[in-house]
Amino acid sequence: MQKWIMSGLFFAACAFAVVLMFTLPGKEEVAEQNKPTMPEIQLDAAKAEATVKANCITCHGDQLQGGIGPSLKNEGGQHDAAGIYSIVTKGRGQMPSFKEKLAPEEIANVATWLAEKK
Repeated sequence: MQKWIMSGLFFAACAFAVVLMFTLPGKEEVAEQNKPTMPEIQLDAAKAEATVKANCITCHGDQLQGGIGPSLKNEGGQHDAAGIYSIVTKGRGQMPSFKEKLAPEEIANVATWLAEKK
């Protein structure tokens, strides 16, 4: 009797595992879902500079030369605006996320502004 119960439980566990394999998202799907979408904005360089001065100079320096964080003078040569938007929104390494501190449009404006620095 116990063999039948154990066989039934094993079969149910295998069936459950197969169902999960085909219904759970893969790594690529999860990465795409976690990628923030940058809103469309018109670049306002003055607002971008003001946002950077208010939020970024303590780590990246008053001339964006670097300090605690890396230099941002040539950031556009390394990342496009969407990549910069993702980094600022989600954070990376020692850099914290700014999604709770800045509006998505503000982050997009800064990202577009930094992407032009090549």
